[in-house]
Amino acid sequence: MPLQNRVTPFGKIIVSPQRGMFTGNRGVIHNSDKKIVRQHALKAWITCRLEYKNAHREVMTPNRWTELFFWDEATAFAAGHRPCAYCRNTDFKKFKSLWLKANKDIFKIEDESMKFIDTLLHTERLTIQREKKFQTAPLNTLPKGVFIKREALESAAYLWWQNQLFLWTEKGYTLIENFSETEKVFVLTPPSIVNIFKQGYVPIVNFNF
Repeated sequence: MPLQNRVTPFGKIIVSPQRGMFTGNRGVIHNSDKKIVRQHALKAWITCRLEYKNAHREVMTPNRWTELFFWDEATAFAAGHRPCAYCRNTDFKKFKSLWLKANKDIFKIEDESMKFIDTLLHTERLTIQREKKFQTAPLNTLPKGVFIKREALESAAYLWWQNQLFLWTEKGYTLIENFSETEKVFVLTPPSIVNIFKQGYVPIVNFNF
């Protein structure tokens, strides 16, 4: 039976048999019965490779970090995760460099440690009520790889990619024909990550339906 360990672009953790292209974690957030008991235990939300140096893990081992799964990197970024410094070191270095470059005029950067950057990222993920934070913007001002929703109360997430809009599902993407490039949308991807996309970081997208 599938476990509750699949992450949506809203950052929610759901039950799904499709694991996707990446794994990652938010610390230990499951109990001995392999049930999710909290949304996060750390401010460092990371995205990891599914395979690395023949390492093997039993999913949701007691007292070990909780393995989460993402359809692709764009989904992980929308949820508020960033590349792991260990198994994705090249992507991590690129992310950190572009993040500092893209956001130095927006945040007060007290130091350039990843711990400090993770703290700032965490302020962009959730409201005081622990709900997903949004910003609004015209669709055509956003870089490719960003996730949005189209209505305030909507529960559907859409990927903006190469001036096309795709509905996110647990099994992949569906092309949307009816939309306006100038419509004002609610952006799911955190603002500082949107900024690194504008600086040239292109997230990996899984169009293998």
